[in-house]
Amino acid sequence: MTTSTRGASKAPAVLVLEDGRIFRGRAYGAVGETFGEAVFSTGMTGYQETLTDPSYAHQIVVATAPQIGNTGWNDEDDESRRIWVSGYVVRDPARVPSNWRAKRSLDDELVAQDIVGISGIDTRALTRHLRERGSMRSGIFSGEAIAAESELVARVQAQPHMKGASLYEEVATKETYVVPAVGEKKFTVAAIDLGIKGMTPHRMAQRGIEVHVLPATASVDEVYAVEPDGVFFSNGPGDPATADGPVALMTAVLERRTPLFGICFGNQILGRALGFGTYKLKYGHRGINQPVQDRTTGKVEVTAHNHGFAVDAPLDKVSDTKFGRAEVSHVCLNDDVVEGLQLLDQPAFSVQYHPEAAAGPHDAAYLFDRFVSLMEGQRA
Repeated sequence: MTTSTRGASKAPAVLVLEDGRIFRGRAYGAVGETFGEAVFSTGMTGYQETLTDPSYAHQIVVATAPQIGNTGWNDEDDESRRIWVSGYVVRDPARVPSNWRAKRSLDDELVAQDIVGISGIDTRALTRHLRERGSMRSGIFSGEAIAAESELVARVQAQPHMKGASLYEEVATKETYVVPAVGEKKFTVAAIDLGIKGMTPHRMAQRGIEVHVLPATASVDEVYAVEPDGVFFSNGPGDPATADGPVALMTAVLERRTPLFGICFGNQILGRALGFGTYKLKYGHRGINQPVQDRTTGKVEVTAHNHGFAVDAPLDKVSDTKFGRAEVSHVCLNDDVVEGLQLLDQPAFSVQYHPEAAAGPHDAAYLFDRFVSLMEGQRA
């Protein structure tokens, strides 16, 4: 990505899709060019958490809510050390932020972090196009980066696909760090960072867990050096079919029968470790309003999602794996995509969505309590 300075509202910009569709608007954020997979997120709020979610690395995110930026940007709600999206697409950017916590505008933060965006386009038409054609490679060009349409389409088509992309090491921490328990320490968890969001270890810390966040490349010996009561595998970007290292690590954890919890990318890693395949969804699930049923209780949750891949596991039968019996524990009510797995003969489970809910509803917070229960049971 190459960028220059602030995108004045009068600067022209174009969004170019790999199938040749072009949307014209105005620069938003930095001026220049950027490339990524065009995806849409249906949340009406929480754009700061979305933009700083490492799972969005190498993606150009389309906000389906019509107006974005009303609450500005603060210094508390970042989910990681930086903005990870490759570009941002909005219809109607707020002219003036209005929130007591705001330190600056969203536009200012996009400029500060060199994120190229576009505003003033018909995001409803774009979202419908992506639903019908699927997520696809794209580019945003503004100012002097705009060239002949045929040239821009060719440049977009020359970009790599998300399928086959290995990205989790790029976004993960390079050094281990510790998030201390809030109040009395009850458990120690080794969390494998594949693109972890900051709220996730915080949710565990609120339950008396001291969380050791380890790099994605951590070895089995490094994991067990912290003497964990449980092991956690985080969310993250890219194609899970490329994550042979994390799959091997999870396999080793399962062999030791340590309580295990995975979310999002971690769910796909568990699926692979159990012998299931993964596949790319047509346009994925992204937003904070996705309905999921917990099949173990029958309850329906409204949940926060960010995934473009899914586990290929049978919905209506118990599967025999090398680690015992496994079943699909959660399913999306929109399209029957697998949203959770659990082992029946040892303490391990995962979900495809984000129970830390930053941003999002708190319907799924009980999953952290379920993880605590597994560790309590193992200790007993």
